Amino acid sequence: MTLKAQTSAVREFNRFHTRLVGALNEHLLGSGFTLPQARVLFEVGHAPPDAAPSARELGELLRVDTGYLSRLVAGLESDGLIERTPSPHNAKRLQLTLTSHGRKVFATLNKASANEIAGLLKPLPERDRRELVGAMARIRGLLGDEPLDRSFTLRDPEPGDMGWIVHRQARLYTEEYGWDWTFEGLVAEIASQFVRQFQPDSERCWVAERQGEIVGAVFVVREDEQTAKLRMLYVEPSARGLGLGRRLVDEGLQFATARGYRRMVLWTNDVLVAARHIYQTAGFELVEEAPHHSFGKDLVGQVWARDL
Repeated sequence: MTLKAQTSAVREFNRFHTRLVGALNEHLLGSGFTLPQARVLFEVGHAPPDAAPSARELGELLRVDTGYLSRLVAGLESDGLIERTPSPHNAKRLQLTLTSHGRKVFATLNKASANEIAGLLKPLPERDRRELVGAMARIRGLLGDEPLDRSFTLRDPEPGDMGWIVHRQARLYTEEYGWDWTFEGLVAEIASQFVRQFQPDSERCWVAERQGEIVGAVFVVREDEQTAKLRMLYVEPSARGLGLGRRLVDEGLQFATARGYRRMVLWTNDVLVAARHIYQTAGFELVEEAPHHSFGKDLVGQVWARDL
């Protein structure tokens, strides 16, 4: 798709979204407030008590013209919804807070907005809701507005997860290391073997999810009676720096220990520096390495292991 076509698609989505949420209506949610007025009330109402914004800070947050924002705030002040008070930390700085009346109005608007969105989500199956929320988080991350929530959850795999994990690993290793499509064949084979020969008492897969989006996974499989093997660890770029990779490895180690394994091994390549750091931190040691040509690249394969 060309840049022109992509631009057109984004503009079309913007038109769809403004129509969906009623942004073009004179007043929002059947209230007497415009969308900009309601947004100012929302930001002031949601600010922590000890971090109420000034008008300048609010303008920077909303990326609104200073003059226009000043008129919005002045109008809400005259309606008795917002007040300017000296900051307890700097008397020269005037912070914006809601009045008692403003809090009541904001609570009504906030509830109406939540009910409207809940009405949109309710007809969708739970998995579709998670995918929708995940897609929105992905959009925000790609456009530089990373969600504040840094938490993630680990769960068992669901139908469709294996294909997605294979797809994402193949794409990531191509984009980050230039590996060709034969790597996809390897991870597809590993995932397929895991499903077909799954031994629930001695094997497990963890899927990491954040904001409804799959952001990582790892597998523990049976190598032999005494040895477990850690396989296919990966973390999406959007979830790196959260400690997810280490958490996945730790879960695998705890599971293997609880199942009576005495040793855990894994195979990786020397170019995967971040993954190797996680393994070293988790107590793995390099026990074997050998050069090989795979996935269109000259690589050095490594076997790491640790006792449990």
